Amino acid sequence: MHLIAMSPAGQDGQGGLFSSLIFLVPMILIFWLMIIRPQSKQRKEREKMLSAVKKGDKVVTAGGMHGEVVGADEKILLIEVADNVKLKFDRSAITTILRESDAVEKTTK
Repeated sequence: MHLIAMSPAGQDGQGGLFSSLIFLVPMILIFWLMIIRPQSKQRKEREKMLSAVKKGDKVVTAGGMHGEVVGADEKILLIEVADNVKLKFDRSAITTILRESDAVEKTTK
């Protein structure tokens, strides 16, 4: 006759759940620290940069177009790219704001 060891009811299910949580919680924490948190920080910095664009700033667009902001609306920027050549761009098209200190550093190198 073979004897089958029986464990008390519910013990296997709780032990499996607990051990799964031991691995799941640190994985979620690592995922948040490595991916979600840095992306949200970058997004906030970009939104702050885009809201700071003002008339007179020299900017670079996502397409590589360089110009100076001559008009600013809530969502649209009017950028002068050459003498008497002004183009409208969405604020989201701006990738870089060139500051005077950036230009001085580049010319001295």
